[in-house]
Amino acid sequence: MCGIFEQTRTFPQEKGPDVDLVVDGDEYYANHETADGYSTVYDRQAGLYCYAAMQDGQFISTSVSIAEKAPDYLTRHLRESNDVVEEKFGDRFHDFGPGAEPFEPGLETFGGNAGLLLGRTLHTGNVTGLTVLVNFKDLKTNITAPQVEEMLNGDDYTKNGNFSSVNTYFDIISSGKLNYTNRVVGPITLSKNRSHYVENSMVEEAVNLVVAEGVDLKEFDSLGEGIVDSLILLYAGPSIFEGDIWPHNGVRQLFFPQVRTHFYLLTGLGMEEEDLSIGTICHEAGHLLCRFPDMYDYGTRDFDFVKSQGIGKYCLMGSGNHLDRGHTPSPVCAYLRELAGWTDKVINLNKPGTYAALHGAYDTVMKYKTAKANEYFLVENRSKIDLDGFLPSSGLAIYHCDTLGSNEWQNGTEDRHYQCALEQADGKRDLELGRNRGDGRDLFGRVQGVAFSRLTSPSSKSWDGSDSGFELSDIGAPGSEITFTTGGGDERHPQVIHKQAEPNLNIPDYDPGGVHSVLTVSENGLVGKMWLKLNISHTWIGDLKVVLESPTGRQVTLHSRQGVSEDNIVSKVDTESALAPLIGESVTGPWILRISDHAHRDQGTLNSWSFEIVTG
Repeated sequence: MCGIFEQTRTFPQEKGPDVDLVVDGDEYYANHETADGYSTVYDRQAGLYCYAAMQDGQFISTSVSIAEKAPDYLTRHLRESNDVVEEKFGDRFHDFGPGAEPFEPGLETFGGNAGLLLGRTLHTGNVTGLTVLVNFKDLKTNITAPQVEEMLNGDDYTKNGNFSSVNTYFDIISSGKLNYTNRVVGPITLSKNRSHYVENSMVEEAVNLVVAEGVDLKEFDSLGEGIVDSLILLYAGPSIFEGDIWPHNGVRQLFFPQVRTHFYLLTGLGMEEEDLSIGTICHEAGHLLCRFPDMYDYGTRDFDFVKSQGIGKYCLMGSGNHLDRGHTPSPVCAYLRELAGWTDKVINLNKPGTYAALHGAYDTVMKYKTAKANEYFLVENRSKIDLDGFLPSSGLAIYHCDTLGSNEWQNGTEDRHYQCALEQADGKRDLELGRNRGDGRDLFGRVQGVAFSRLTSPSSKSWDGSDSGFELSDIGAPGSEITFTTGGGDERHPQVIHKQAEPNLNIPDYDPGGVHSVLTVSENGLVGKMWLKLNISHTWIGDLKVVLESPTGRQVTLHSRQGVSEDNIVSKVDTESALAPLIGESVTGPWILRISDHAHRDQGTLNSWSFEIVTG
């Protein structure tokens, strides 16, 4: 499937100029909106995109072109009912056909074949596909077969800013195990205008034309099973994210002597050579050849109708095919590479030690096994180098994997969790919550001390909440090699760390900037339990705010202008109360106590403060 996530694309109109719409969805179901947020539908009778209204839970055309002002009665961001979405999705899913499995709502990204989609796989060996260039009666591309041949098969292809050819991409990612080439024919010219094929499949007509011109489909059956390995249709003009010409991978069984078609890939070609990019072709070929599932949430079809982003931009099969405008697609993540059998080397992270994650070691997985055979963690170097050059973050990636999961399931619970979740270093779960498709705080940069354990956020707990035992610490800086240490969970004995200070700091009156005092911890470990004592003299404590900041920058408020006219703060807090958010924080570094006065007249002094930490 080819997802588009709130991106602006250009759409043709039969009786009007091309229009720009914001698209969110995939070939099975999508929303199209104007730039200012009004939902649209294509009105076939008018030949125009018109504003959408609601009737019985589904969109109908208002017959008002989006070139005009929106009717006053419309509201922005309309959405069809869940039942309508399910029905439309099911119809489209049935039309395209993903392969062997029937449609089961909520399992569209579930890998029923040990993590992969059901159906015939072609992970390894020499695979030759047939690529057909397709013109329409009313639209013809200027791109030639030799130019496409070079993009698909070239050894040193870097034209138009592409990282490589499609063949070279899969050669790199599979560590030489998959040699995927294509024979390019055409262009052929279909009998109807482009608009006709929005609602009518072009596959049968196109295949019949190339067979009539003498193409022998048996040439593309590498396994001798009477099935065409790979069929790609590249149609004239840009990809149109509508109907049957939305870029997609599907099934069409057309029978010829001794051979039949099965999986096919369809996408826009462009008009000029500079339009050529490899991202979408690589993504759809991942479905077609390898039966990789989509690693993102379709949003409206997993029974909760909450949209999330799955693995985001960190995998070709997430939204990584769109990186660098499709010219430098993200690599296939370590999780899927292992499922495809492309990884000969497995580094066992269950053995405590110091390891080096090498960038671009696509034949290697670094794996920590949990007590469950289907659940495990993978570690991978995803520094901004080569194919990772356009990632939003740089550093060490930690994936929480379960071949029985689905990237429809953003809940993170024992029963409903991702198939491959990127443990985002900032602990905010932006991907699961649909806030973005990746940001600069997702991967682990340099970390001194413990970075990932049962007490950190994110944590290394298994999906059922039990302790997996995985602990990772002392991560090196992003680069071609990232070192890190595993283990120590059972071997690290709890430490008791005590720090105190008697700064006798004057607290300036009515100064929100206030003063601060620092206690620095040199030991390593994570906060298991913590107690903190305060001794502040002040004649009106309702003026004061007191905040503690951990070495990671996490802040907890200890006092926020309570007590009105009472004198002095002499108190003790712990991780059973105000300090609870600090459990699992790294203890290493400066702990900062900040005190500020927010009203006139009264003054005070920070006499002393101290804390005691028991590491977890």
